[in-house]
Amino acid sequence: MQKTEEKDRPQALKAAPSSAIKARLEAAVLKVFSEEDFHRADMRTIAKTAGVSFETIYKYYGSKEKLLFTFVGEWLDELTEQAAHNIEGVEDLKEKIRILVWTQLDYYERNPEMAKILYLTVPYTAWMADGSFGQNRLVKIIIDVIREGRREGILNPDARSSLLLDVMYGIIRRCFIMWVYRGQTESFTSQADAVFEVIWAGISKKPSI
Repeated sequence: MQKTEEKDRPQALKAAPSSAIKARLEAAVLKVFSEEDFHRADMRTIAKTAGVSFETIYKYYGSKEKLLFTFVGEWLDELTEQAAHNIEGVEDLKEKIRILVWTQLDYYERNPEMAKILYLTVPYTAWMADGSFGQNRLVKIIIDVIREGRREGILNPDARSSLLLDVMYGIIRRCFIMWVYRGQTESFTSQADAVFEVIWAGISKKPSI
C-alpha cells in the first residue's frame, strides 16, 4: 500500500530551471500541445520550439507528461486564485456560482491555448495518470459551494455534489469546444449569463408543485 501511495503522489521537479528557461518552455508547451495531438507531441519538438536542448528539458522534468502537467497545475492554480478572489465576501449562493462560471469563461477566453490543452488535445486518461489530476483546488472551491447550496436547500438535494459539479464542467467544456469550432468570432464571456442560466437550471432545486 505504501508503495502505491508513493507512486501516486506527484513528484517534485528534479531541479528548478531558471525563470528564462521556464518562460520559454511554458510558451513552447502552450504552442505544441494546443496545436498537436498529445501522442504526436514529443520532447524534441518542444525543445526545438523553446530553443533549448532535449537534455535540458529532461534534466528538469524527465518526461513530456511531467513537463506538461507541471504547467497545467500552475495554470489551474492561477485560475483558482482568481476564482477565490472573485467570490470572496459574496454571500448569495446563486451569485457565487454565477461568478465561478464567469471566471472560468473569462480565463479560457484570455488563455485559449491552455483551455485547448485541457479540453481538446490532451486525453483525460493521460492527465488522470498524473498525480496533479486529483489536486485541482478549483474543484474543491466549487464542490464546497455546491455542498453549501445543497445544505441550504437551494441546489438539487437528490443528486450528489459530484454530479452537480459534472453538470457545470460538462456544459462549460462543451461551450468552449463549440466556441473554438465556430472560430472564436465573439467574446466567450458574452455567453456567460446564458451559460450560467443553463447550468443553474440543471443544478438548482426544482420548486414544489
